[in-house]
Amino acid sequence: MANIRGNSENIKLAINGLFMVGASIGAGILAYLGGFHDQSQIMATSIFVLIISATLLFWHFRLAIAFIGIAILLGAKVLSLEEMILSSELDIILFLIGMMTMVGVLKDLGLFTWVIQLVINIRAMDGKKFVIITILMSALMACVVDEVTSIVFVLALVLQVCDSLKLRPIPFVMIAVLATNIGSSGTMLGNPVGILIGTKAGFSFQDFIVWATPITLVATAAAMVVLLLLYRKEIALLSERLEARRRMQLGLGPLVRIPYKRGLFILIGAITLIALHHQIELWLDVEKNTILIVAPLAISGVLMIWRNKRARHYIESEVEWWTLLFFMMLFAVAGALEHTGVTEEIAGNFKSVFGNDPVVLTPIIMALAALGSAFVDNIVFVAAFIPVVKELNSTPLWWALLFGACFGGNITVIGSTANIVALGMLEKRYRTHVSFFEWFKIGALTGLVTLLVAWAGITALMPLMPD
Repeated sequence: MANIRGNSENIKLAINGLFMVGASIGAGILAYLGGFHDQSQIMATSIFVLIISATLLFWHFRLAIAFIGIAILLGAKVLSLEEMILSSELDIILFLIGMMTMVGVLKDLGLFTWVIQLVINIRAMDGKKFVIITILMSALMACVVDEVTSIVFVLALVLQVCDSLKLRPIPFVMIAVLATNIGSSGTMLGNPVGILIGTKAGFSFQDFIVWATPITLVATAAAMVVLLLLYRKEIALLSERLEARRRMQLGLGPLVRIPYKRGLFILIGAITLIALHHQIELWLDVEKNTILIVAPLAISGVLMIWRNKRARHYIESEVEWWTLLFFMMLFAVAGALEHTGVTEEIAGNFKSVFGNDPVVLTPIIMALAALGSAFVDNIVFVAAFIPVVKELNSTPLWWALLFGACFGGNITVIGSTANIVALGMLEKRYRTHVSFFEWFKIGALTGLVTLLVAWAGITALMPLMPD
């Protein structure tokens, strides 16, 4: 039996491998037929498609394949060492390292546990109130820290409540994840997509607060209405179980005192410093976004000195080195598309087909970003599409790319990192999984509604946006 299972796995790997290589070769052929006759352009296109295929078919090997792809590009002189380093977006990687380290300290200080305790201790809780709080907390935490940290801690609350009340957890896990992905678009901190778009477009933290946050809030409210309606039976059952538990004078879980004040002070201080980065940069006369990158690194450095016995743990365990290295390789390969002129040619073709009117291009880019992010990790799609938007040179299109990537991540189970983390937690705890279609019928409707809200919001704000 084990041999049969092993053989079937090997056959599946072989088929996926052939498909991946075939997709890469096919992309090169299509590039040639599409007018890219330069060898470096064909190779850059083929390697990029190879890495995208790896994220779909060989998730656990994606970094290894990205390493091989970069090696081929360097060896074939498609990309120089200097160009690779410039394209690796080290500023974004350093920002993420600083934020991940800081969040690790906040975990140790019990800040997120304190938030969970606050919710558990709310009096007169019912199903609707719990879902509304879950949605708001998921969206807000995704804005303030990041989507992965947010979903890990919100699910700690959700799963504890489901266990206490003997409820099927999938509906409430989905509610938390969908709200997390929506909330991650509200600031530069919520999603690597946000910091990538922000640095490339030259947006400050305040720009996100002015243009992205209002749309995110309306989209969150719209999603809340949709989810309350779709899961009304599950919410009613939650209310019944809560009432029954109250009659027995039982709580939702153990309550303990958490010394949260230091963690809360650090978080507020960090967000304030990041929020004011543009004014500080003007005052110090330094390059734009310098303080944005420096702030989390400096704060993390101070925290590591303060908690020096745990400093190595924060760097080794809290920083997602695997993911960050993959991002670096991905950014470098996307940079090869830009350096070889592939993205410039694509942008030119895009203009010739759709024109240069942002009113027309906004829904098109948003739809492409949403569909791309639904089936490929959104950071992969955004990294590839940023040079095209840069060539189109229109502020509304950057926001269209942001919302399309973040909201499109809700459409399928593989659309965002938060989805994958949540499903992993669910499978580990309950030995169960969410089928593609169970997710899709909820995620697609929520994604569609929020994308329409974002489209309407960008269109309404477009006359006020700077060029």
